[in-house]
Amino acid sequence: MKTVSVHDAIGLTLCHDITEIVPGKTKGPLFRRGHIVKAEDIPVLLRLGKENLYVWDSGSDDVHEDEAAVRIAKAVSGDGIEFGKPKEGKINFVAKQLGFLQIDRALLLRINSIPSVTLATIHAMQTVKPGRIIAGTRVIPLAVPESTIAAVEECCNNAKLFSVIPFKSHAVGIVTTGSEVFKGRIKDAFGPVLHKKFNELGCSVLSQTIVPDETPQTIEAIEQAIANGASMVVVSGGMSVDPDDKTPAAIKAIATEVVCYGVPVLPGAMFMLGYRQSVPILGLPGCVMYHKTSIFDLVVPRILARIRITKNDILNLAYGGFCESCPECRYPACGFGK
Repeated sequence: MKTVSVHDAIGLTLCHDITEIVPGKTKGPLFRRGHIVKAEDIPVLLRLGKENLYVWDSGSDDVHEDEAAVRIAKAVSGDGIEFGKPKEGKINFVAKQLGFLQIDRALLLRINSIPSVTLATIHAMQTVKPGRIIAGTRVIPLAVPESTIAAVEECCNNAKLFSVIPFKSHAVGIVTTGSEVFKGRIKDAFGPVLHKKFNELGCSVLSQTIVPDETPQTIEAIEQAIANGASMVVVSGGMSVDPDDKTPAAIKAIATEVVCYGVPVLPGAMFMLGYRQSVPILGLPGCVMYHKTSIFDLVVPRILARIRITKNDILNLAYGGFCESCPECRYPACGFGK
């Protein structure tokens, strides 16, 4: 930037805010940095005591903060992300579809290591809905060297910083175990909860079968659900260490791969995950029925984002895997699962 007389500033760009103070009434910027000075501004500026101004040096190859923000936004944004026009040098990024947010943390660190560049995000590996703000960026000064923005763009030549992976809709087969439900002693309360959760994630419930706490019947119900076209099967109930709970044995018998039985997540410790070829089979503990947020909300979105879950993925849930059971649940705007 350079210093010029206020009379010579017409058509030039301010490099700083100019504040107006009206005692007892207001105090704030009358002209913001980035404002292009007009002839009618001169008397006002003189009234504010501004004989000289810092303005943009037209001979410089520096990039203005607004242009810098736009170029950074274009460089870092992957699929499912949108952004608007810069406001006071800052641009926010917004999810444009329901999906699973992924962020390259190593790339984020490299970008923020470039002098004068700042980019902050929410936590990755969570469900985001359309319209949710997920990040923001700006450069610190009014202008930065061209080389600064070029460095950001070079970082993102081969990879995007973040993207929202759209969920693949699944036809879900529900198998409800429990002799007390099968014999009509109590009403099934698990089914309605699961119908609601899957509907919110864009999935359809293909069928729900109620079976007693017997391994052969549970295996048969899982097999029938898959034969009928279910691309995911969830088995509700019967996941504890009680001798009458046979669900884990049924999943072990039918799965071609068992990823886990027991996870470092509370609520959800008795969760089980297996695969029958490409079909995930989930053993859901009772906590899913009465906790608003649980292991269900950490695992199912990953499956819908076409992520094949491994044992290591499950173990990594331990950090942040303890739900604080807040009186008013704020998930996903909290630390659970992050």
